[in-house]
Amino acid sequence: MHGGHAHHDHAHSHAPASYGRTFAIATGLNLALVAAQVVYGLLTNSLALLADAGHNFGDVMGLLLAWGAFAVADWRPSDRFTYRLRAASILSAFANGLILLVATAAIVWEAVDRFMTPHPVASGTVMVVATGAVVVNGVSAWLLSRGSQSDLNMRGAFLHMLADAGVSVAVIVAAAGIMATGWQWLDPAVSLLISVVILIGCWRLLRDSLRLTMAAVPETIDLDAVTRYLRDLPEVADLHDLHIWAMSTSETALTCHLVTPRGHPGDAFLHRVAHELHDKFDIGHVTLQIELNDGGQCALQPDTVV
Repeated sequence: MHGGHAHHDHAHSHAPASYGRTFAIATGLNLALVAAQVVYGLLTNSLALLADAGHNFGDVMGLLLAWGAFAVADWRPSDRFTYRLRAASILSAFANGLILLVATAAIVWEAVDRFMTPHPVASGTVMVVATGAVVVNGVSAWLLSRGSQSDLNMRGAFLHMLADAGVSVAVIVAAAGIMATGWQWLDPAVSLLISVVILIGCWRLLRDSLRLTMAAVPETIDLDAVTRYLRDLPEVADLHDLHIWAMSTSETALTCHLVTPRGHPGDAFLHRVAHELHDKFDIGHVTLQIELNDGGQCALQPDTVV
């Protein structure tokens, strides 16, 4: 028999400070943009503006998904969801990627149709409204950029806004080109170019979020480095059952069995390792099990959960 000691130690990586205000401002700005595009689209009979309004409304839904995921993630844990609903942010990132994919397919479909049947573009009005869209989407992307480096859900929302700002800039360029040359094909040509750019970002978002839903080690974590760190601890002779996965788009969990044949290293050791895993690798929820592996009787019983 061998002694065993189960210990849960938390050094939580605090979830991003509430992004509620950021999402509220970005959503409000984009709803105002959609309203303006619908009004001017109807007044000028511009199908392009109405289509872009529909596209931006899809982005508002994407923002609401991301915002809702952060709110849901902080609900109190229940008997059924002991990790709270942290993974809602992962599902939101995946849903955002799917929305981007569908929106891009719609742009491509419309662009192909316009190559075959050119539609006259009210270039002047389009340029004015598109300039407003650049400002709205640029401000929204800037607001969301603070969390986009460390959080996949925020990156999804950030990519939405950045892609839309790019779309609007390209629309301005195409409208100016049409005004100067009368070449109606510039509109669908630019749309196809934008679609390629969006798809590149969309693919990465879908890939990363799908991996997290499958409990993959987050890309920001070097599994070999974590293994080396744990194995090199003086108290540890060996380790097994090392698992690292994402609890949410911003929080990572780890479980591992550590073999310490010279005896249980104590709670201070467990706290120190948990804090170092947090500081070195940004792993915030650590569960370590100590195994003596000395062939003797069970000297230690499973301890309480801390």
